[in-house]
Amino acid sequence: MPPAAPPVPAPARDGVRGGPRPSRNPLLLAPAGAGALTAAVFVLATALARSHPLGPYTRNVVDLGQQYLPYHAYWRAFLLGDTHGDAFLNWNSGFGAGFLGDIGTYLSSPFSLLVVLFPADRPELALYVITALKITSAGAAMAALLIRLRPAGRPGGPWPLAALLGAAYALSGWTFNHGASVPMWLDGLIAFPLLCLVAEWARAGRRPVLGPLVVAAAWTANFYTAYMATLGAALFLAVRLLTADPETAPAPRTAGGPETPGASGTTARRRLAALLRAGWTVGLGIGLAAPLVLVVFSGTKYADPTPETVFAPASWPELLGRFLPATANVDTPALFIGTPALLLALTLPFNRAVAPRVRLGWTAPAVLVTLSLQWGPTHLLWHAGASPNGNPYRQAFVLCGLLLIAAWFSAAPGVPRPAALLGAAALLGALALAARSSADIDAWSYPAAAAALLLALAACALAPRAGRPAASRALPVAGAVLLLAAQAGESAVSGMRTEWQQRADVAWAPRIGAWQRAVAAEVARADAWPAYRTDPGPLPGGNEPLLLGGEGADAYSSLTTENTSRTLDSLGFGHYAKGRHPETLDNPVTDAIFSIGARIRSEATEPVRQDAAPRGGATATLTPVPPLVTVHPARNATVDPADSAFRNQELLLGSSVYALPAVRRTGTTLTARCPAGSEVWFWAPEFKGTAALAGAAPADYDGRPPAVRAPMRALGTVPPGGRVRVELLPEGRTTLPRQSVGCLDRSRLAAAVTRLTATGATRVTTTGHGLTAELPPGSTGTAVVAVPRATGWRCAAGDAEPVSARSHRGLLAVPLDGRATRVSCSFRPPGVRLGAAAGGAALFALLATALLARRRARRTRSGSHPGRQEFTGRPHEARPGAQDADYAPRRTGA
Repeated sequence: MPPAAPPVPAPARDGVRGGPRPSRNPLLLAPAGAGALTAAVFVLATALARSHPLGPYTRNVVDLGQQYLPYHAYWRAFLLGDTHGDAFLNWNSGFGAGFLGDIGTYLSSPFSLLVVLFPADRPELALYVITALKITSAGAAMAALLIRLRPAGRPGGPWPLAALLGAAYALSGWTFNHGASVPMWLDGLIAFPLLCLVAEWARAGRRPVLGPLVVAAAWTANFYTAYMATLGAALFLAVRLLTADPETAPAPRTAGGPETPGASGTTARRRLAALLRAGWTVGLGIGLAAPLVLVVFSGTKYADPTPETVFAPASWPELLGRFLPATANVDTPALFIGTPALLLALTLPFNRAVAPRVRLGWTAPAVLVTLSLQWGPTHLLWHAGASPNGNPYRQAFVLCGLLLIAAWFSAAPGVPRPAALLGAAALLGALALAARSSADIDAWSYPAAAAALLLALAACALAPRAGRPAASRALPVAGAVLLLAAQAGESAVSGMRTEWQQRADVAWAPRIGAWQRAVAAEVARADAWPAYRTDPGPLPGGNEPLLLGGEGADAYSSLTTENTSRTLDSLGFGHYAKGRHPETLDNPVTDAIFSIGARIRSEATEPVRQDAAPRGGATATLTPVPPLVTVHPARNATVDPADSAFRNQELLLGSSVYALPAVRRTGTTLTARCPAGSEVWFWAPEFKGTAALAGAAPADYDGRPPAVRAPMRALGTVPPGGRVRVELLPEGRTTLPRQSVGCLDRSRLAAAVTRLTATGATRVTTTGHGLTAELPPGSTGTAVVAVPRATGWRCAAGDAEPVSARSHRGLLAVPLDGRATRVSCSFRPPGVRLGAAAGGAALFALLATALLARRRARRTRSGSHPGRQEFTGRPHEARPGAQDADYAPRRTGA
């Protein structure tokens, strides 16, 4: 028998100098494969759920339709210069609201800029594409992290596995249940793997400039979830420092002895240096993001406070059940990552092919983070010290990422051995059994998980083994196909079922259709800002002025100021979201107060359904109203929300226009006496049910304190005898204010409007975040601007220096002395100056860091300090015989 041919040396990997260039680069193929797979599965899930734009059903559930869709529609108009306001102020919503904080909360992601590429009437398509791109980017980012987790400068495993696990991260239950309907949180999903990469750079002393820029981008895009991702990345760095040798230059030789690779890399000094580099990187990055972050942080100080929430952990069956597919619930943590990926993660504790410190190092954080979800103090830590109202498990995406990193370390060296697979399967079975009582389990959960598990185990059985004959080399391809089908198919089914459950269980808004377009057309025809405001009226969804144009009260933002909410509440407006979503009020007195000269009234011409775009008609009604700036006698005027809304309206109007009768209540009947021919208005903000005058159509009230406050409504006209009888049909306990009935005299209101118009501003002009009004000569008292007073407004009369604006019953007020004929006000968001200063200091520190790093790199190139070149990132040649420290040698049984 002829001697065997000598083995052909394997080519150098990763483009190491001295070796041939590889035909395929896993560092590029892994994120590209993950991105393609993520996009395909997400689109498939949308199609299976028959959701728009790949089906007839609306995707506008909860805040997606009420906040993100209107904000992105307004963002497009803003970027194209088609709005009244600028980056500081939004004149459309809430009668004038700060906008820079909303940009930092909802719109500062670079992906949001893509909205300008879509037609104005297709914001839903734009938002879907942006959402899909964010999810795709998250998958690619995780794959890029995994393929770079290497102990000695070489990729840590096969790129297809990295791509599969990256896609599993992006298509987790958290993404389908929360991220897809709250797109701003998806920036945190992208941030976690990127910040882990930054931690890797800090550990190795690389990328001193790019690292802070990545941190800044993450915190600018969405600082709330970036904070959670930063905590997760800090945990990642701690585990890496304890389990992996730092990527440093070879240690110096001992006298007459061999080179000991990485001996100095595990010292406490090097670990401390890595921690200091990471802290400096994160500090610089947050400083660069400060111009937005501090504005948002300052805005939260003045935002309408939501009721204090006491954290109540989910039961353990509910928590464990969320690891299974097709589960959806905002009150329990969404932890599904796919049964195949979870199986690989659970093999880590049993996988003897992985070094013990790595098994322990990555198993312990996953367990500890899971426990942290259920403990009050750590719950507050994850949420920056404030328990959120709704969805108490927003940080669950970090746990999903840690589990997938554990899966990578277990499977990257090769398919885990049967003992490890059996141990993991046993844990999966115990998990499924313990979760059987969870209310979140869907009819598809167990069948989908079982099918995926069987396919995954079959794929592992077909994986290459030592000693397998050459004829069976085609089997690994079949195994890879089975694993892909298991992971992708289960994720698609889970996404489909999650969307179906959300549409059935939570609030939703219809798609944009002919109804909204009809309203938008009427708004465009009637709008004459700043001569008067145009209110588009209520439509299903909310934030209509952002979506359709006009200048109304409706506004839904996490930063709606407490003063705005309390002022409008005191005047009879309603609200949702515990006060952060004031809604419009169709009342002639408040129209006069806020200079709403055009009001759009519309109604649907067919039932509003989930599976069709709504149709409806709209008409515009023009009414004479005072200008935006009116003059009132000087007096002490404060808001008292406990007082009568009718009286508060009169005080702001400056005239008595209501008859406020004594109301007698007998059971569910209210009786009173008012002037014949006046209009009966009923104010019951906490009432849920219907109220009606005898013989008139009932008016619906939906008061559900503290979340929902019902607006006052007109019930009809007082009959000739003057006797008012209101019949209530309550749902549950009935709570009414002391003064629940007011009878409006239209002639008095017309006289008040005429007087305010005659004494008010003769001309009003507005800029992006300012307003100027010309007043009649000799005006005295107080100029009242029909804009809720918020911190940041500064006003002046005549040529005086602007000072912090005063308040007249919640609105902007400027004292007049009879000499000034002009008043001006401008808005500067709180925190913008401090943020700009912090950002400037951080930028200076970053430039200094870059100069020092470049000088150090020059010294390295001159040979004064051997090791990795920080700006080239090119690794040194691997030493012959070097062994990956993260993996134990396999026993082949030979």
